[in-house]
Amino acid sequence: MNRIDLSDYALIYAFVIADVLFAAVMLIAAWFLRPSIPDPVKQSTYECGMQAQGTTEVKTNIRFYLYALIFVLFEVEILFVFPWAVLVRKLGITALLEMAVFLGILFLGLVYAWRKGALEWEILPHEELPVHKENA
Repeated sequence: MNRIDLSDYALIYAFVIADVLFAAVMLIAAWFLRPSIPDPVKQSTYECGMQAQGTTEVKTNIRFYLYALIFVLFEVEILFVFPWAVLVRKLGITALLEMAVFLGILFLGLVYAWRKGALEWEILPHEELPVHKENA
């Protein structure tokens, strides 16, 4: 059995400690050196150089979040498929079957999302987005 000597990781630990200290020192230095001049203009909401109109509590359609979540799910899948594709010949038939099950489950999830309408962008007639009135 191979024993791992902690001194093998000493350089890594030193870099982690140095990185954390460097980040902390820079944040503290920025906090002390920054000018603190409170101003109502600085505290106001900024929208591309124009006066803010309406409330900041804008309701975003849940469809955007669902679409983004599905996108992230299938992008993370690539993190598993790519290394597997590189080593599939060495891993054998068992790895091939395991990846088939994995991709099958992902495919079923895609079919489910598709049938539920999570991939649709069109707004159905009964779904009205909130309209914000301008402040007069």
